[in-house]
Amino acid sequence: MNDGLLGRLERVNLRDIWTNEAVDFTPWLAQPENLELLADTLGIELELEEQEKGVGPFQADILCKDVDDGSWVLVENQLERTDHRHLGQLLTYAAGLDAATIVWLAADFTDEHRAALDWLNRITDERFRFFGLKIELWRVGDSPAAPKFNIVAQPNDWSKTVTHAARAIDDTELSETQLWQRKYWTALNVQLDDCGGPVRGRAVKRKANYRMSWGVGRRYFRLVASVHRSDGYVRAALEIRGNDADRNRARLEDQKEEIEQELGYSSEWEDTASPTVFRIACHLRDVDPASEPDWVRQHDWLATHLNDLHRVFSRRVQNL
Repeated sequence: MNDGLLGRLERVNLRDIWTNEAVDFTPWLAQPENLELLADTLGIELELEEQEKGVGPFQADILCKDVDDGSWVLVENQLERTDHRHLGQLLTYAAGLDAATIVWLAADFTDEHRAALDWLNRITDERFRFFGLKIELWRVGDSPAAPKFNIVAQPNDWSKTVTHAARAIDDTELSETQLWQRKYWTALNVQLDDCGGPVRGRAVKRKANYRMSWGVGRRYFRLVASVHRSDGYVRAALEIRGNDADRNRARLEDQKEEIEQELGYSSEWEDTASPTVFRIACHLRDVDPASEPDWVRQHDWLATHLNDLHRVFSRRVQNL
């Protein structure tokens, strides 16, 4: 190996890229591809609702929704070391909402503020989740600066896997269906990460259900994997939502021949029970999603098709 071919990582000062939090950083973070980077770090599917959202006398930098359960996700940005004023705002946001995930993004965290987030996660009920993320910028040589989010505080049980003992306690509250669904999605995450494609594994909620979804770079568009045991199939799909679903469907349908050439196989363009939801889907039929011996085949199929859909549609949906 020629060591001379390797570059060196160089830390970039945040203020060199974002001079002002409100004017520069918040609009940057609200862009779909950057919000997706944050979502991937948290393991939460985020959908942007509003910038500079009023909460009492304060304004949250970014307000999102957790796609899984519809709860609010509030993001507070600080391009400096954490301070008490921002901690007070976080508490105000939590108090002002029924259920919320609070995300504190900062250049650095004091030990005291990290401990405060850990304490809040211990004493509040499961409706509230507090995250602390340190943002960094790095470059190699003359390359553009690349952002990196590092989690420094999170809810105690927030991870893709939990210990066997913790599961033994939690699983007493779950149905047999919820148990195999959670195990199914956890195993799919492993396959997605092993593939190394753009669709990566993400946190599986304790009370998993029949579907999981991932962002594709634009609001109202999601990649969705779902299992349908009673009908004997699993599905990978691009789901289009919102009042413009029909119009966006028509624009994509104009490219259907080219899309299916790029996919290398046909897809099913499906209406749903809702006039504001439409999907472009692929199905693996005659399978039992609860049959664990067949999971390797099913997960390989899902991983391949989810990454194919991302490859073919991510650019298209952003250009609509």
